[in-house]
Amino acid sequence: MTTTTGTALTVDDAVARMTELAAGAAPGDGVAVFNGMYLTVTALVRDRLAGSWFEDPATMARLDGVFAARYLDAVDDDAAGRRPAACWRPLFELRRHPGIHPLQYALAGMNAHIEHDLPLAVLDTCRQLGREPEQLSADYRRINTLLAQVEAQVRAELLPSPAELPAAQPLLHVVGVWSIDRARDAAWASVLALWQLRGLPLAFRAVAAALSGSVGMVGRALLTPLDGATPPNGPAAPDAAGRPPAEAEGRPVRDDLPGRVRPAAGQAQLECSGLPSA
Repeated sequence: MTTTTGTALTVDDAVARMTELAAGAAPGDGVAVFNGMYLTVTALVRDRLAGSWFEDPATMARLDGVFAARYLDAVDDDAAGRRPAACWRPLFELRRHPGIHPLQYALAGMNAHIEHDLPLAVLDTCRQLGREPEQLSADYRRINTLLAQVEAQVRAELLPSPAELPAAQPLLHVVGVWSIDRARDAAWASVLALWQLRGLPLAFRAVAAALSGSVGMVGRALLTPLDGATPPNGPAAPDAAGRPPAEAEGRPVRDDLPGRVRPAAGQAQLECSGLPSA
């Protein structure tokens, strides 16, 4: 298998690697759903680079390679038994869950790649080439146009037919919370905010880590199983008396943790809730 970590990836390299991943993908693999969509986007960018579509094709070629490398590094981390970045973990952890629809996988991958990887890739490209973010803004919007085009195609292909819509309401509710327009606007806001922190490495790393974590939480929400099954690493249910699993098994339960409310018998446990228990 070809790896990308530590290398300067070209757009052709990225297309070749994603094509390789697509050829070896197992049926029902959620990462493969995103990979196929992203391969389409990257091939479109490659085709546009050969013409006059971008104002600065050389810079966009560098950005696209840096951008793709972040996704492919997550692939390599997972394959090597390392934990991917927090923004990618839900997709890799839940990639084979039978209760998750392919559209959820596609959007969860876009969420991680656009809202986290894209702003950091823009910043890396600016540092490498001595650019300011504003110099990339026009072509950034052009790349987002391609992302939006492919996202619309994926939604059209994967959404249930009109005859199936009454039974698909849970899916429509989940995928309706994510918008590519808001995602790309948020990504550009992250570019501007993190650029101002470039001279403060501790603050930059803290904000970037928080961004990865918050994007990962959205990804986990997008990957809510629609079959009612609890996903891996999801919360365990209380027992019939409302006790958390640790207490039911005779293990000590910490009552001094923030948000911990010990339920009375017969009540469901309330975690970090402002709702009354009765």
